[in-house]
Amino acid sequence: MKYMNVDAYRLSISWSRVIPYGKRSTGVNRKGIQFYHTIIDLLLENGIEPYVTIWHWDTPQALEAEYGGFLSRDIVKDFEDYCDLLFEEYGKKVTKWITLNEPVTYVMRGYDEGLMAPGRCSVWVNRACLAGNSGTEPYIVTHNLLLAHAAGYRLYEQKYKASQGGEVGITIVTFWFVPYTDTPADRDAAKRSIDFMFGWYMDPITYGRYPQNMVDLVGTRLPTFNDEESASLRGSYDFLGLNYYTAYYSMNNPNFDPEHLEYLKDSHAITTGKNELYYIYASGLGSSWQYLYPQGLQYLLNYTKDEYRNPHIYITENGNLPVN
Repeated sequence: MKYMNVDAYRLSISWSRVIPYGKRSTGVNRKGIQFYHTIIDLLLENGIEPYVTIWHWDTPQALEAEYGGFLSRDIVKDFEDYCDLLFEEYGKKVTKWITLNEPVTYVMRGYDEGLMAPGRCSVWVNRACLAGNSGTEPYIVTHNLLLAHAAGYRLYEQKYKASQGGEVGITIVTFWFVPYTDTPADRDAAKRSIDFMFGWYMDPITYGRYPQNMVDLVGTRLPTFNDEESASLRGSYDFLGLNYYTAYYSMNNPNFDPEHLEYLKDSHAITTGKNELYYIYASGLGSSWQYLYPQGLQYLLNYTKDEYRNPHIYITENGNLPVN
């Protein structure tokens, strides 16, 4: 990286590597902590700034077993304690912190489709799921992820920022959505699609509330923030890490099935990589889900600037998958 003149490197810390049983009160692993000191020191010695991600989907199994991980609000305090350890250990060396990486991917794959850990979903979505509810658990888990993010951000702001001078952000992934046809119904569907993927996180951390489209369509399945939680979330990022890979067409879905509720269908929109004439840009090369639409990143940046008070943005992930 030094020979390539790279000046920044993003890495993730494994919660279980530094706190094997999830709770700081159960003890820390000094060898694990030293492992990251070594990496960070080596980066700094070579003029490379570390951007450290605190959580990248690897919730400690001990906390999953004890109270269901992010299904329980109990995790907010344990996450705050984990952040406290990292800020205490590495805060004099690290000035760019990312609380969460792509929470929507974790929630979608882990609690709606059951394709990633912890593998929960409604059985009619994926018969391999032994437990879960695709219509409720994604919203509960996201709610607790957001509260954990806010707890970590406010901890740094109140306890460490004055002495360490760093910044705390969050990394969010989203697709860009193009109306399938130039009709009001499909234009509204495209807006709902981005609200359900991007606004789900951006609205709370910017405005302290969920997007109105989600409030209207999800109803009582969508948790609510009390005044204190809303205030803690509002403005809880110094920078936004943005991951962008692809775009989809979005069309209105008039045939919503209220008997089989699922986060991925709650937007009342159908997304697809191609319309009747052509792919949105080009078919995915090394993946089945990725369509090449580079201009979507520019549209997304403009949208973020206009909708979310022109935040400081780093492109934390971007690109396409090779065929091999």
